Amino acid sequence: MTVDPEVASQSHSVDARSNESKNSIDTDSDTEEFMEPTGPEYSNKRIILQRFTIYNSNGTMYIVGSNAKQSLFRIIEITTDPLDPESLTIIEDKSYFYTRKDLVELIQGLNESTEGGIHKIAQAYGLIGFIRFTKGYYLSVVTKCSQVAVLGGHYMYHIDDTKLIPLQFDYKRAEKYSDEEKLLSIFKYLDLGKTFYFSYTYDITNSMQTNFLHNKKAAHEFSKLNPTAEFAISTSVECNERFVWNNLLLKPVMSQTEMSTFDWFRPIIHGFIDQANISIYGRKIYITIIARRSHHFAGARFLKRGVNNSGNVANEIETEQIVSDVLTSSFHDSKNGFYANPRYTSFIQHRGSIPLYWSQDLNRLPKPPIEVTLSDPYYQSSAQHFNNLFKRYGQPIVVINLIKTKERTPRELKLNQHFESCIKYLNQFLPLEKRLQYHSFDMSKHSKKNLDVITPLQTIAKNAISQIGVFHNGITLESTKIQQGIVRTNCIDCLDRTNAAQFIIGKEALGHQLKSLGFLTHSTDLDYDSDIINILTEMFHDHGDTIAVQYGGSNLVNTMDSYRRINQWSSHTRDILNSIKRIYSNSFMDLIRQDAINLFLGNYVYDPNKLKLWEMQNDFYLHNIYESPNLSIKPSYKNWFNSKYLEDKLELLKSGLLDSKMSEPFTEYTDNWFNECYGQRKFQSFPEMFQYNMNSNVRYFPSNSNITAKNFDYSPFHTRKPFYKPKVFNHARVLLLDSTKKDQFGQIDSKAETYGGSGNDLVTAQDQKSNGSDNTDLGDSQIKATQQAEYCEYVFEVSKADQNIYAKEFKPPHIPIARPSKTYETITTKPEDGRVYENATKAVDQTAQALYGLSLLNDKDLKLYTQYVEDYCNEIMLVAKDNYFM
Repeated sequence: MTVDPEVASQSHSVDARSNESKNSIDTDSDTEEFMEPTGPEYSNKRIILQRFTIYNSNGTMYIVGSNAKQSLFRIIEITTDPLDPESLTIIEDKSYFYTRKDLVELIQGLNESTEGGIHKIAQAYGLIGFIRFTKGYYLSVVTKCSQVAVLGGHYMYHIDDTKLIPLQFDYKRAEKYSDEEKLLSIFKYLDLGKTFYFSYTYDITNSMQTNFLHNKKAAHEFSKLNPTAEFAISTSVECNERFVWNNLLLKPVMSQTEMSTFDWFRPIIHGFIDQANISIYGRKIYITIIARRSHHFAGARFLKRGVNNSGNVANEIETEQIVSDVLTSSFHDSKNGFYANPRYTSFIQHRGSIPLYWSQDLNRLPKPPIEVTLSDPYYQSSAQHFNNLFKRYGQPIVVINLIKTKERTPRELKLNQHFESCIKYLNQFLPLEKRLQYHSFDMSKHSKKNLDVITPLQTIAKNAISQIGVFHNGITLESTKIQQGIVRTNCIDCLDRTNAAQFIIGKEALGHQLKSLGFLTHSTDLDYDSDIINILTEMFHDHGDTIAVQYGGSNLVNTMDSYRRINQWSSHTRDILNSIKRIYSNSFMDLIRQDAINLFLGNYVYDPNKLKLWEMQNDFYLHNIYESPNLSIKPSYKNWFNSKYLEDKLELLKSGLLDSKMSEPFTEYTDNWFNECYGQRKFQSFPEMFQYNMNSNVRYFPSNSNITAKNFDYSPFHTRKPFYKPKVFNHARVLLLDSTKKDQFGQIDSKAETYGGSGNDLVTAQDQKSNGSDNTDLGDSQIKATQQAEYCEYVFEVSKADQNIYAKEFKPPHIPIARPSKTYETITTKPEDGRVYENATKAVDQTAQALYGLSLLNDKDLKLYTQYVEDYCNEIMLVAKDNYFM
C-alpha cells in the first residue's frame, strides 16, 4: 500500500489546522487485488486504533487514535454547547490519517491557534463511551487492560482499570449531597475493572458460528455482484445488542451520522473469558470459554428473579466453548480462501432463571420462601422467552431443570410444578418434532443421598448433543457443520448446580469437537482425571466462580469436587464460607449494586420531575415496560411461536449460496491479524508473551530430565490418578483401587504389605514400573488381604446370584464390556438379588471414609470382584472406573 502526503489548506476545521499534516490512502497503487480485474477492488485501508491520547481545551476535546505501533494516527474533535448540556458533536474525517511527524505539527498548530492552548489529560487503551447524569457529559476510557485469549490472531482483553473524564474544560467537582454527586458515586460503584472484556478486531458479542457464517455469506454475495453494482451488504457483523453492556454510553456516538463508531469505541461484554493450551503429543489446541451476560433484566440475586414482560430472564448467560487447532492462526486458508480454515469448532449452551413471575423476599434470609407473584395462565412471557431462543439458536431446545422435586416444606417444589405446567401448555401447540425437550433431575437429592449425579446428566448431554451438533467451520458452506438448537440449563439461582451440569455438557461437547477436528477417532467418554478434563474442570470452575460473584456475591458453593465427592472435608469447609459470604452480600451489598447496574445500563435515566433512583422502593417498572395496549394487535395464545424460527437453519443458509470456488474478501473488509498477533519490529521475550504463559497441560509433565518418554505417557486423554497400596485401618481389611491408564491397571497386589495407617502409601504408575512391580494380571481367583501384619489367603466360592447382583447394580460406564459374546447384559437378575447385595455391602466406616476417603470392604465385595476379574482380566486391563468401590 502506498501512502502519499497531501497538502491541505488552512481552515478552522480540525482536519486542516496545519499545512502538510494529512496523508491520504492511495487505493489505486500497489493495492493487492483479491477480486477479478473487472470487478470491485479490495482496498485494505482501515487502521485498527489501539492507543488513544486525550487532549482538552476551552470548549473542545481532541482524541488522537493510533495503531499499536503508533506509526499512523487519526483524530476526532468533540464539542458541546454550554447552553445545551445534552448536545454533543463529533467531527471526524475518515479519508485521512497522519504520520508521527504530521501529528506533532498538527498538535503544535492546535496549541498555538487555540485560546489557552490544549492540554494532554489522559492516555487510554480503549474508549467505552459517553455518560451524562444531570449536567455535562463524561468520557469513559480504558486505562489498563490485559490479554486473556487469542482467536485467529485476534486478541481479547480484560478491562483492568477505567477512568471517567469530564468533557468540560472548567469542570468543577459536584457539590456534596447534590443529585450529580450521588449519581456519580452510584455509577462508580459498578467496577468496570472486574470481568468486563473487549477486543479490537474480533466481535466477542456474537458467537463464532455467527461471525464465520455472516462473513462467508457476505463474501459470497459480493462475488456475485455486477462489477458496476453498488455493494449494499453490511460489511461487518452487527454487534449482538443483547450482550453489549455499554449500549447507553455508545448512543451519543451512534447518533453521529458521519462517525465510524466502532473504529473508535469498543463494545464491551460482561461475563467471563478464559483460554488454555492443550498439547497432544506436541500438537497444540486451544480451548476457549467465552461467557456473555445479557444486559436485559440484569441485576443481583434476590432482586432479579424469573422473567419480565418482554420475555427476558434474570441471570441469562450464553456460554461458548471454542476448540481450535492452532496449526495455523488465521481464520482464513491460503488454499481454500476467506474464512475457510477448517480448524475451528464451537459449542454454545445457555443458562437463565426459570421464565415465570416469581420472587423471594430479601428480608427473610437465608432461605426466603419462593412466591409466584403474578398469575399468567397463558404463559405469555414464557412464550416470548422460548420464541426468542428459537430465533437465536433454532431448534431443538433442550430444557434441563435441576430444582428439587420433593420437599417437606414446598419451596423449589412449588416452582417446579408451575414450570412443568408451563412446558406442557406451550408444547401442546408446537409440532411434535419441534417441541421443547424437558428433563427434570433433582440434583440436590441425588447428591445428599450419595447417589450418582454425573451419569444421568451425561446421558441427557449425549442425547442433546447428538441432536444439536457442534459448529465446525468448513472450507465451503456445504462442508460447514452448524449447531442447530440449544441446551438450556437452570436451577434456582442458575449458579452452583447449573455450572456443574454445564461442565458435564461441555465435557461431552469437547469429545465431539475433538472428533470433528480429527484428534479422536470417535467421540468417546473422556476420563475425568485426564489432563484435558482437569484443565476443562478448572476453566469451568473459574467460569462458575465469576458468574456467581456477579450475580450472587460469592464464589460457587458446590463445585464438581463436591458432586464427585473429592476432598470432601476441604470442599465442605469452602462451601460453608462461600454461603456466609453470599448471605452477607445479598443482605448489605445487593441494593446499591442493583442501583449501579440500572444507572449504567440506562434502565434509569435522570429526570428532575420524577422519583430519584435512591427514592424508589423497587425497580419493577424500570424492567417491565407497560404501554397502552394496541387493540388491533392481540397476541395469540396458541400460535405463540414464529414458524420461520422452526425451519432448518442449515438448509436456509445453504439455499442458493453453495459455491465450489475459493471465496474472496468483500470490499472494505480488513483483517490485520498478522500485525496484531505477531507485532513486527517489536522486541518480545517469551516470559512476556501471552501464549507462553497460557494455562497448559504441560505443567503435568515431569520436570526431571531423567524421566523419559518411555515411562511417562504424554497423552492428555489418559487418567493421571495415582495407585494406592492396600493398607490396614483399625484392623479392618481396606482395599483401595485406582489407576493412571488402561494399560497400567488391572491388578490388586496379591502380596500386600502391612501398614499402620501412616506413612507415604502413594505409588504412581511410573514408580511401579520403575520398581518392576507392573502387575498386569491377578492370576487365579484368590485375593490375598492383610490383617494385623499377617498374610492371609482367602478363597471364595462365587455363586451365580453374586454375578447377577454385580451385573445389575453396576452398569456402564463403571464396568466395560470385555467380551461381546459374554456380556453381563445377558444375565437376568431378580429384585431380591439387589436387596440382598445392598444389605451385604452397605456397612461403611464413616470416620475412615471421611478422614481418608476409604471404603471398608467385606468378603462379599472381594468375592464379586474376584469372580469378575477372573473372567475378564485376560481380555482387557481394568481401569479406575471398572471398580464399583470407587
